[in-house]
Amino acid sequence: MIKETLLRIKNNIKALMCGLALLPGIAHAAAIDGSQLSAWWGIPFAGMLLSIAFVPLMAPQFWHHHFGKVAFGWSLAFLLPCIVFLSPATAVSGMLHALTDEYIPFIILLTALFVVAGGICVRGNLHGTPLLNTGLLTLGTLLASVMGTTGASMLMIRPLIRANDSRKHVVHIIVFFIFLVSNVGGSLTPLGDPPLFLGFLKGIDFFWTIQNIFPETLFVCSALLVIFYFLDRRYYKMGNEQLSQDPTPDSPLRLEGKINFLLLAIIIGAVLMSGFWKSGVSFSIFGAHVDLQNAMRDLLLVAVTLISLGITPKIARQGNDFSWGPMQEVAKLFAGIFITIIPVIAMLRAGEAGVFSAVVHAVTDNHGQPINAMYFWATGFLSAFLDNAPTYLVFFNIAGGDVQQLMTTMGSTLAAISCGAVFMGAGSYIGNAPNMMVKAIAEDRGIKMPSFFGYMAWSVGILVPLFALTTLIFFR
Repeated sequence: MIKETLLRIKNNIKALMCGLALLPGIAHAAAIDGSQLSAWWGIPFAGMLLSIAFVPLMAPQFWHHHFGKVAFGWSLAFLLPCIVFLSPATAVSGMLHALTDEYIPFIILLTALFVVAGGICVRGNLHGTPLLNTGLLTLGTLLASVMGTTGASMLMIRPLIRANDSRKHVVHIIVFFIFLVSNVGGSLTPLGDPPLFLGFLKGIDFFWTIQNIFPETLFVCSALLVIFYFLDRRYYKMGNEQLSQDPTPDSPLRLEGKINFLLLAIIIGAVLMSGFWKSGVSFSIFGAHVDLQNAMRDLLLVAVTLISLGITPKIARQGNDFSWGPMQEVAKLFAGIFITIIPVIAMLRAGEAGVFSAVVHAVTDNHGQPINAMYFWATGFLSAFLDNAPTYLVFFNIAGGDVQQLMTTMGSTLAAISCGAVFMGAGSYIGNAPNMMVKAIAEDRGIKMPSFFGYMAWSVGILVPLFALTTLIFFR
């Protein structure tokens, strides 16, 4: 029996390799019928997300050296059974469409924002008063929807730390920075946070988020800024708050790598172009259809990335401690996510006919209508502990995946999903990529950040009551 199974695997792999020479035809293979899949097909995706959530905490050295192998292993855990039990054509077709339709555009945009933002360095220092700190957090929050939560976090965290390096209590400043700049601030455009860009790639209009979740974002951001101001003022007025010597005396601010602001504008223009211009022209790459406007957007973003690398003064990137490590990790992990999520999305699209019917029932009332509060909390809870981008995709598909319907008659449901994915990425260090980056930078500067559960004490104590109030106001 084992020998026969191994022979079958061998023959199917041979067929797969032969099929790679026939990619255009294979890519048109029928999509996976999610109603015919069992829950076992979701194990690679669950394993991928759980690995991201817990292996860095339990085995940080192993993860640092082998995260790419972990992602590759979980990808094979889906692709090999797909080859054996479905067909090589189905495996290749699913992988190609995942890569060309979503993964490649997604990584190209993240790389462009990462490189351009990493070329802008803020020098100088100011005195970290409660009013100044609130102003810096407000600026970072606004920038997050323009240059992404990762870009805004990397640009603003070091000036904020320098401004407060003469104070004893700074942990709360970093925690609120993660809340606002690394998460909630990215809610208003597809550039802001990866889940929203995935929605944009699915067909959600570029300005849909700012038109539909601006009130929720304004409420949460304003509340957090007010809470922060009074908390910071309390610490600031404590006795002996100031150190005897300021490690970095106040000096005027100056920018290095200013040309990257122009490149950032080109990135925004390229994304807007792909959303507004419908060329009606498409072509095939290995059998997958690519629209002309999307191909032009991606080529322009690649060009902007190369230009930024070529013309930005080295001293600017050195000042930001720029390295490719974070981007390499994101690229490898999301390759695994986009491949392992293929059967999960197929099962979700099957609705009540699929194995995830219980999840569908949990977010749907007896009349078949969506329960927006449940969408908000279910999306948010998983976003806090797994990864908000694939979580967004999961609930996007549970809600039907029909772009036009989600932007119109089900707009409140899409708003709940979007807010849950972006807002609650702040629930833990692993909810959104910038969270861990900010923590690492703060610790490198000598700030003793809370542990995983210590940070969650902050998020549960501050964010959960605020999100409960948000639910009562906007998602009843």
